[in-house]
Amino acid sequence: MKRVFVDSGGFFALLARDDQFHERAQALFQRAHNERWRLVTTNAVVIETYALLLTRSYNGRQNAIGFLDMIADDAYQVERIRKTDEGAAIKLVRTHHDKSYSLCDALSFVVMERLRIDEVIAFDRHFREYGRFIVL
Repeated sequence: MKRVFVDSGGFFALLARDDQFHERAQALFQRAHNERWRLVTTNAVVIETYALLLTRSYNGRQNAIGFLDMIADDAYQVERIRKTDEGAAIKLVRTHHDKSYSLCDALSFVVMERLRIDEVIAFDRHFREYGRFIVL
């Protein structure tokens, strides 16, 4: 089964109808459903996405609660951040002086590498800048 990581921007674009990437996100999630991809994210991304939906989307609370319901589905795997992931992510943001990765993005990079996931649904520049994944 193909595993694909989902960043908070992917979830936000799917659920915020006025997001510029909404149609692209809908198409990717529909493809994931049709092809039975295993969608993986982290608990850090869940927290970040909930906050984004709550504060930056129309019907924020409704969207945020809907998101929590959505990721409870068996199609999603929420990987917990490990202490070693935190250390590696902090080292990554400290050593990549020319980048402005969020700690959540750095945690995502580390977890994707740990789980050997090569593809991601993301719409910000950071996954492309990191350069080790295929951004769908």
